[in-house]
Amino acid sequence: MIVEGPKNNTSRVVMHVDFDYFFAQCEEIRRPELRGKPVVVCVFSGRTEDSGVVSTANYVARKYGVKSGIPIRVAKSKLSNSEAVFLPLDSSYYSKVSESAMSIIASHADRFEHVGIDECYLDVSERAGSFDAAKSLAQDIKNEIKRQTQLTSSIGVAPNKMLAKIASDLHKPDGLTIIDPTNAAEFIAGMYVDRIMGIGPKTSERLKELGIKTIGDLTKFDLFKLIE
Repeated sequence: MIVEGPKNNTSRVVMHVDFDYFFAQCEEIRRPELRGKPVVVCVFSGRTEDSGVVSTANYVARKYGVKSGIPIRVAKSKLSNSEAVFLPLDSSYYSKVSESAMSIIASHADRFEHVGIDECYLDVSERAGSFDAAKSLAQDIKNEIKRQTQLTSSIGVAPNKMLAKIASDLHKPDGLTIIDPTNAAEFIAGMYVDRIMGIGPKTSERLKELGIKTIGDLTKFDLFKLIE
């Protein structure tokens, strides 16, 4: 289902909810003794003990430079002097945790869009009515998710999906960020363009060649030149 709200964009109130370091956090919930240690959830290829890639790492592991997509052997090298725990994916378990959390979120939405196992959008324009009320609602959602599943989540609240996604990424983990429509352009102007969903490294480099580094630069750039 696609999130659709009122035609007047200033009256829309959209949330993006993202479960923090989801797979690794699920493992911490299942095994509380892992908290405080580097936890790395991996996709093992089976060729050797260290073959495969990192799927998700908790924030403790990330401090060592471990991130999604790097080879397991590289992650183990970075964490060689720590009490790191490397675990295989448990998709069935993660799906159950996700379903529980998503049902909580959907119960608070006028319109709900499930976009992945660890993230979703919801339009709360009707039930919230204002960004002040939406902030309170977002905190209630976070609290209920935490109480019922033990998961922490980060929520962005904004007048559209793109801005809500940007907002949810800003203060992880366990964040809550509001981008009010009255100052949205100013709020994001200084951010690098790769904050925008869909702009990856290649597009970002191409935009830099055009002198576009920030979202503010992009909004000022001539549209027809950009299309060319």
